[in-house]
Amino acid sequence: MSSLHHRHLAVSPEWLALYYRHPLEITHGEGRHVWDADGNRYLDFFGGILTTMTAHALPEVTKAVSEQAGRIIHSSTLYLNRPMVELAERVATLSGIPDARVFFTTSGTEANDTALLLATTYRGSNQILAMRNSYHGRSFSTVSITGNNAWSPTGLSPLQTLYVHGGVRTRGPYAHLGDGEFIAACVADLEDLLGHTRSPAALIAEPIQGVGGFTSPPDGLYAAFREVLDRHGILWISDEVQTGWGRSGEHFWGWQAHGRNGPPDILTFAKGIGNGMSIGGVVARAEVMNCLDANSISTFGGSPVTMAAGLANLSYLLEHDLQGNARRVGGLLIERLRAVGAASECVREVRGRGLMIGIELVKPGTDEANPEAAAAVLEAAREGGLLLGKGGGHDTSVLRIAPPLSLSIPEAEEGAAILAEALRTVA
Repeated sequence: MSSLHHRHLAVSPEWLALYYRHPLEITHGEGRHVWDADGNRYLDFFGGILTTMTAHALPEVTKAVSEQAGRIIHSSTLYLNRPMVELAERVATLSGIPDARVFFTTSGTEANDTALLLATTYRGSNQILAMRNSYHGRSFSTVSITGNNAWSPTGLSPLQTLYVHGGVRTRGPYAHLGDGEFIAACVADLEDLLGHTRSPAALIAEPIQGVGGFTSPPDGLYAAFREVLDRHGILWISDEVQTGWGRSGEHFWGWQAHGRNGPPDILTFAKGIGNGMSIGGVVARAEVMNCLDANSISTFGGSPVTMAAGLANLSYLLEHDLQGNARRVGGLLIERLRAVGAASECVREVRGRGLMIGIELVKPGTDEANPEAAAAVLEAAREGGLLLGKGGGHDTSVLRIAPPLSLSIPEAEEGAAILAEALRTVA
């Protein structure tokens, strides 16, 4: 055990998770690579949990942070803040929500917490519809709507949560159905559920479930849900903390794969927009955002430094068409990984879009989740110089791949080769 690991254990809660048998201290990064305290270099296929969205040490972002810090670091939202207004204007336009208002927070958890506050206040209801296998944060309210028991340590909550089918396409009671039948069955289940309860405030859903293992429904499910929700006056919250900003390649926001009946009422975001800086936020149409009848501020949300970083990062993302790069390089990477998976009895499915890819591992010859294999592959990939993530529903048996969106084709090929070798260690 390293000295730093020993010190960490002495002062940190037992439930604070660490990757690897011998946890890694990352000291610096550049582009798509990071280095540890021992000087080892790794290709980063997880980006600080999808947070280093463009690249490590991106000069445009580090310059913006340095210059803003040299002027003023903090003022709070009690004062006018030019970088915050400029970023809010850009996010409001990009969101697709008409007459949008933007509130900045410091994390995705806080963004979802704010969305729940808005929805329950606007609707006068404490009931929330959420998806099975979902994850929405670590606050008291967000763990209570999280449909993944590995990340929801308490059932105590001021909210009443009702879980809906549909977030996982290839498992569950409707997995055997075709896409159209799957959507119809999920809609019928939602209709039936609403016949047995008081009217909920909102449905909150990740278009692609992140911690759940990069699972998703067929395109159009949430558009079909929207027709039911609108009849009941129920709001739709799209949790874009992991799917936003073009990571899926095909769309800038995950909700756009389900946009036939328009944008969500509320959209939450975080992670990638700050490229490592602490930015989260909520976008909602004005009548929903303005429904609160008490004052509020954010001490650290909308910080001049984080807003400067977000502006620089968003500009880089758009100017360099990183969404297009995610589509092109991600398409190649998922092809390579499906070929790798076809050669392993441990791989049940390789799924995903753009640079958001999951590899689900099972015990050979069965459909049973294999978290031990996932842990072993994570370790073997690290030994080969590749950092991955983990996730999944009933068991943590999915390898999560989400590199910075500037990933090159040679780097994608290199990562796929390392992963193929790592999978051979558990075959």
